[in-house]
Amino acid sequence: MSKRGIDIARSDLQLRHGVLMVRGVIVPMPGSNISDVKIEMDHIARLLRQKPEIREVILDCKYQ
Repeated sequence: MSKRGIDIARSDLQLRHGVLMVRGVIVPMPGSNISDVKIEMDHIARLLRQKPEIREVILDCKYQ
């Protein structure tokens, strides 16, 4: 996520039985040119779902 300019330092990622759950606060990294963090996270979730070891991605986070 850091390659995309997303700061996940104040969030929690858990992977259980192929389900990735992201909780916490998601903010853009300083200096990144992201206009909407939610759209970027939805794009990342779609990319992660394409991995064979990840069945589902649940985004339960606040965007700032």
